[in-house]
Amino acid sequence: MDSYATTAAIYAALLVIAGGLGLYWLGGGVRRLGRRQVVRGSLRGLFGACVLLFALLLASLGLNLRLYHRFTAEQPLAEVSFAQIDTQYYTAYIQYPDGTHREVNLRGDAWQLDARVLKWQGVATVLGLDPLYKLERISGRYHDLVQERSAERSAWALSEEPAVDLLAVAQQHPRWLPWVDATYGSAAYVPMADQAQYRVTLSTSGLIIRPANPAAEQAVQAWR
Repeated sequence: MDSYATTAAIYAALLVIAGGLGLYWLGGGVRRLGRRQVVRGSLRGLFGACVLLFALLLASLGLNLRLYHRFTAEQPLAEVSFAQIDTQYYTAYIQYPDGTHREVNLRGDAWQLDARVLKWQGVATVLGLDPLYKLERISGRYHDLVQERSAERSAWALSEEPAVDLLAVAQQHPRWLPWVDATYGSAAYVPMADQAQYRVTLSTSGLIIRPANPAAEQAVQAWR
């Protein structure tokens, strides 16, 4: 069992224990109130409700982290190829390493990919947690600044929005999550061209997009 599986098992056990204790104390408080033990019943019920809310928070954070993927070195994220529909209008075919795929239409001369990265510190690193990432969106860009400001834009989300955004919590209330070291976005963009294919990877320094066929290499050379 690797460090992530061990950490996940410990997390799940803590969640079950906290949830069970919260329900137990909350139920005990309700029963005492039924026997007219108002003070003891109220205190026990309030404590149980607090523990139960803590368990729900842990569950929300756990679901949030499931939207991320771990990486330790340069990690392949996707292969993206293009078919031209019209002038400055392309279909992008996104192929993920797990075999899933997606198609979106993009307007512009270039395409941009955005990702978000989460790094750990302190106890989290002792537990062996690796940095995490998630792809956020793919969008089209225009080379001409006037078009970029006024022409039709296209952008597509590549991940779900969590009920509790761990990154927002870490940025707004860093004392609540001291084991989060850094959260930052990474973006890269290259030109679109008919039949062009690109390979996308993520390293500790950010997103990297490389041409994967002659059409993409030619587009990048012309763009430079």
